[in-house]
Amino acid sequence: MTTTTPPSLEVALYKATDVIKYAQNIAILTGAGVSAESGISTFRDKLTGLWQQYQAEYLVSIQAFENEPALVWQWHQWWRGQIADKQPNPAHFALGEWQALAKQQGKTWTLFSQNVDNLHEQGGATVAKLHGDLAKNRCHDCGKPYTKAIAITDTELKHCECGGLIRPDIVWFGEMLPQDAWQTAETATLNCDVLVSIGTSSVVYPAAGLIDLAKQQGATVIEINPNPTQTPEVDIVLPDNAGKILPLLVKALK
Repeated sequence: MTTTTPPSLEVALYKATDVIKYAQNIAILTGAGVSAESGISTFRDKLTGLWQQYQAEYLVSIQAFENEPALVWQWHQWWRGQIADKQPNPAHFALGEWQALAKQQGKTWTLFSQNVDNLHEQGGATVAKLHGDLAKNRCHDCGKPYTKAIAITDTELKHCECGGLIRPDIVWFGEMLPQDAWQTAETATLNCDVLVSIGTSSVVYPAAGLIDLAKQQGATVIEINPNPTQTPEVDIVLPDNAGKILPLLVKALK
């Protein structure tokens, strides 16, 4: 560890490293805090500019799209524009490196995320996206993927062959999570020896329930978050940014 690491954090890092080294099945849950380190705003941040009169929670709801589809589409196009130039940070690259390391060591390593950007993939990791993929579109009515390219500057509503409106392929408030991604996360959690929760407030369900599930199965729960959530299920807390902690952790695991 570096000499600038506080003693208490250094102790927690050693504990986490020891637990993970002996774990055969590792589950990783990431949230908005990981993307925030790349400059992507979280829903807790107030909207600015033309959108400051709206609540982000409203703009990512089924009700909003069904009531004001043009408004919701325009906002999602604006959101896509905001994250288009964002790059993976050290946390993303460390996770990609960790996945490769786990494979070399013959371990099962599964990453599932609440984030809808593509920074995990750009960082070299395979990820199950619990809240969908903002880069993709689908029909709101029939669910068919819409594969035609749409420029970020294009704010006109699009229609599917069935007549339904095209929408971003993400999970809005009030919707079910993608079955495949959820099954991947649930299976990994049920079988894990350790679950590492990174950059998430652990309050958005059903994803937050995975921490409870891991604990019920006897797994060790490790939390990496600059603002500890005080989740009672957590065994080891690493109270700092993922971009600082993960590179140190992966280096120690080699």
